[in-house]
Amino acid sequence: MANTVPGPRTLTVVRQEASLGAARDLEFGLELLARAKTGDIGPTLRLYRPAPTVAFGQRDTRLPGFDAAMQACRDNGFEPLVRRAGGRAAAYHQGTLVVDHIEPERDAVAGSKARFSHFGELFAAALRRAGVQAAVGEIPGEYCPGEYSVHGTDPVDETRKVKLVGTAQRVVAGGWLFSSVIVVENSAPIRRVLTDSYAALGLAWDPATAGAADDLVPGLDVDAVQAALLATYAGHATLAEAPFSSLGA
Repeated sequence: MANTVPGPRTLTVVRQEASLGAARDLEFGLELLARAKTGDIGPTLRLYRPAPTVAFGQRDTRLPGFDAAMQACRDNGFEPLVRRAGGRAAAYHQGTLVVDHIEPERDAVAGSKARFSHFGELFAAALRRAGVQAAVGEIPGEYCPGEYSVHGTDPVDETRKVKLVGTAQRVVAGGWLFSSVIVVENSAPIRRVLTDSYAALGLAWDPATAGAADDLVPGLDVDAVQAALLATYAGHATLAEAPFSSLGA
């Protein structure tokens, strides 16, 4: 793991206790980035469990099956949205943990590529702390593929690997937002909605790559993963808790 993770000596941790709604949750992260850019907030870590959502990438919207894919999401009880970052469709729900790390930084572009590597290693370390055999790297056939995805290996069958963390980044002049989704519990609805929406889009992938941490470590839950994540973060920054109301959502 890298010796340092991009970040401050003090990081304000804000736990959002309930989803604001699928669209509002995404929008609020971008609002926090805008506020960090102007100095209204300092380095912030926002943690929340989202409403069932499928976040499509910009490229997905240009495929002929996009409208059908959105309907497939609704049929499965997931709200379809389009995120500003790249990549392909990713699904998440209340069995996942969304981690928005927001930082003001004068030259935010300079470290943008390195952040993917650093945070990939950080999340893999956090999952290992929670008992998961986790590592960084794309696995063949994964959904929303990425070089710095975090996957887990089945301790019983080492040939079985599932994607557990997807990451995206938004960089503006004066700040950055690094957003990550950790899939912890209840992978079946995620696998089902991805199967239907990817079929509509005409995109090939392997549904076996869609899983959750509790598929590999039975009984693991979001609270335990969140605790492991904060313990890992504490090795890189001083953490200061603040109520969600302090962000003025």
